Amino acid sequence: MSVDDTPASRHEAVGTRFDPALMLHARERSWAVLQAIRARMRPGISEEEARDEAAAVFRELGVERLWHPPLIRIGPNTLKTFRQPSDPQVRLGENDGYFIDLGLVFDGHEGDVGDTFTVGHAPEHQACADAARTLFHEVARTWRREGLSGQALYAHAAERAAAMGWRLNHAIKGHRVGDFPHAVHRAGPLGELDGRPATRLWILEILLGDTWFE
Repeated sequence: MSVDDTPASRHEAVGTRFDPALMLHARERSWAVLQAIRARMRPGISEEEARDEAAAVFRELGVERLWHPPLIRIGPNTLKTFRQPSDPQVRLGENDGYFIDLGLVFDGHEGDVGDTFTVGHAPEHQACADAARTLFHEVARTWRREGLSGQALYAHAAERAAAMGWRLNHAIKGHRVGDFPHAVHRAGPLGELDGRPATRLWILEILLGDTWFE
């Protein structure tokens, strides 16, 4: 991003071990882990079984630790909020959707990745996943190009989502990462930051729902 790498506020404090190169490395490794878990998803799998597969991937790919538990939601469970428990009876259908959300640590630095996928023929799930990816990349480009505040960035995301015929999930507005544990710095959501976010310290999260949920 075309922003200063030096943390500019108490919301962007880091520890003495912080290294921007290691943050980038953690991001790249985290995406590799997510894709390896995706390769193990198959019709009939439950969320518990998917988490077992994820644990095996963590061991194989050298994940140092987790900074939040892996979240894998399938089918109707994808409509639940972060804190709502899943229905354990749900299994991935032949034509279905799911998402994976990971918070991983490599070399003392945090990665956070998530994405939505489909199996078989699931046009409604696919449309939502495609729209979320399109909006994510559009908002990320705007972030890099215009250097908006976090608040302005998510206001822009909401406007663009509506123009695309979707509703932005306002309950999820991004968050801090850093050298583990970033939580000691107690920064709020990216969408509430009234300044220009620094590079590699913030996670842009875009979650969409159909407009009929409102």
